Amino acid sequence: MAKFIKENKGELPQMNTSSLPDIVFIILMFFMVCTSMRQNETKVRVRTPQASEIAKLDRKDLATYIYIGTPSQQYQKEYGTDSRIQLNDVICKDNSDLSPIRDFIASEREKISEVDRPFMQVNIKADQDTRMGIITDVKQELRRCSALKIMYGARKGGVQK
Repeated sequence: MAKFIKENKGELPQMNTSSLPDIVFIILMFFMVCTSMRQNETKVRVRTPQASEIAKLDRKDLATYIYIGTPSQQYQKEYGTDSRIQLNDVICKDNSDLSPIRDFIASEREKISEVDRPFMQVNIKADQDTRMGIITDVKQELRRCSALKIMYGARKGGVQK
């Protein structure tokens, strides 16, 4: 009878790791599908001016962007080489008709919760060579829409003399 008694040495069997690569691959695919890299495609070229005093946005989810600049090479045949206004992925065809800005601001307000609407900011990213008249017209239209918190996009740099 002594032949059939096993001695317990206290060693645990090795863990089976054959399914770990499958799990890692599934998690990787999940993040690749769920992550969005860029919300809007900029169709206008914007080289922001330099500024000596800049501040970062506290909450980027409350910021709405308006791009003003010359259209990219692929859009110059359709829109020309004059400065244009881009709202989300749409370039305004005529700079004198700014009524799309009202619809744009209204739709962006609807996306934000009612509690956060007073904190909504409009960030104007304009090319440094854009005429100030276009920017002033956009600001006047934003005032009519009651979008009074306006910020300007700039890159960090010293003041040029």
